[in-house]
Amino acid sequence: METGIRAIVCPDRDLHLGHVSWSVLSQIAFREYRRTTRGTMKQKVFCIGFHKTGTTSLSQALNTLGFRVTGPNGVDDPDIGKNVYEMAYALVERFDAFQDNPWPIIFKEIDTKYPGSKFILLLRDSDSWIRSQVRHFGSKQTPMRRWIYGAGCPKGHEATYVRRFEAHNREVLEYFRNRSDDLLVMNLGEGDGWEKLCPFLGEQLPALPFPHANQAVDRERHALGANKLFRRVRLSVSDWFK
Repeated sequence: METGIRAIVCPDRDLHLGHVSWSVLSQIAFREYRRTTRGTMKQKVFCIGFHKTGTTSLSQALNTLGFRVTGPNGVDDPDIGKNVYEMAYALVERFDAFQDNPWPIIFKEIDTKYPGSKFILLLRDSDSWIRSQVRHFGSKQTPMRRWIYGAGCPKGHEATYVRRFEAHNREVLEYFRNRSDDLLVMNLGEGDGWEKLCPFLGEQLPALPFPHANQAVDRERHALGANKLFRRVRLSVSDWFK
């Protein structure tokens, strides 16, 4: 049941302040607590799974643990291939964790320049992944995608995108083959969450659900649909008494 509806039918289970639920406030409070108690971050964490594999969910999870997260970066830079390293190295000095593009593409250089860093590879079924790519990006082109795939948009280039996606995953697994302490492989669609992420990073498990960004969007859509239905029913009832 959506939190907005739950607050109406069972207000003692989820306190709402405007549009902010108690569960969201708890995540914010936990994140700020972690930031104030962990001190200066030295260990860097790089998500090197391709976009649309759960990078937004992982970003929210790292944020909850107190990491300063950035990404995607440089998406619309027409010279991203030329500027990527200068941009990336400058960002590493300012943030703790990095997700989405361009980080998967430069993971080897990052590993060499920042020894001791942690890397997380997010996996997803190829068919599901390319459907998500086409649904979200369609024919919209960006310099980043042109640099990565050789084609600026996924629609009409599905096979090219899938080949690049699968080759990247194989390359990462081979590169870190004997370094299990440095690479964590997760599949959020299969239920991976805090129980894998926190031990890998040396963090305590939060007493909070692992974030799932797309599910949150779906819940919001359902809540909006329920609200529209409620308004229609209310108008209909009003008509009865005219």
